[in-house]
Amino acid sequence: MAERLAPGRLRRWLAGAGPVTPLLRRAVLVHAVPAGQPWRTGCPHCAAPLAAGALWPAGRCSGCRQRIGAPGYLLEAATALGLALVWVAVSGGGWPPAAVLALAGWTAVAVPLSFIDLAVHRLPDRLTLPAAGWVLAWLGVAALAGGTGSAWLRAGLAGLACGLGFALVTLVFGARGFGLGDAKLALGAGALLGWAGWTAVLAGLLLAFAGSGLVATGLLVGRRVSRRDTLPFGPFLAAGTLAALAWVGLS
Repeated sequence: MAERLAPGRLRRWLAGAGPVTPLLRRAVLVHAVPAGQPWRTGCPHCAAPLAAGALWPAGRCSGCRQRIGAPGYLLEAATALGLALVWVAVSGGGWPPAAVLALAGWTAVAVPLSFIDLAVHRLPDRLTLPAAGWVLAWLGVAALAGGTGSAWLRAGLAGLACGLGFALVTLVFGARGFGLGDAKLALGAGALLGWAGWTAVLAGLLLAFAGSGLVATGLLVGRRVSRRDTLPFGPFLAAGTLAALAWVGLS
């Protein structure tokens, strides 16, 4: 593992984030709109068409020079951190190339989804469902190539259990529970955790809930939110999933 985690190899892995982050910024710009509104096609301040300037790390409109989309440089930092956690997770072994594609692709979608959820408390189907399909498809390819059908079955069961569990909480508790977007994001997250094992599933969910609880407590103590407010859960689910997989990779 030490050889696989060599700094030079890790730097080359993280360099792959460079060409990807403009696409992720565009995903946030287009989809960070309240439910019921059309997807964004221009600057929210001056209606200028989305141009290359808005996709750079500073995130400024080429027309009015206002900051738009994800906060400057934070999306790039989150993408690099996500890919670093993916690197740690797969370096522990047990992740054939197709499974690595499943995890890296899901991570690339989970980053903009987290920023969208933070901005408008929404996880669009246009991103969550393709991400879940991507994960299950590539894990299936990995299982067929490596003869590990039991791992794919476990991944599918874990994804289904997580998705249905979140959906059930939403149906029972309504606005006080999760959103259906969280349930759809949990399909892919649960499948990836299931591929690594049931311990990873438990760890990922515990980390997500613990992180959400700690942040909620801090915001309540600081009087930044009230007990009636709800926090977006998508970023905590994404972070908990990647942290748990990295922990399993190191163990």
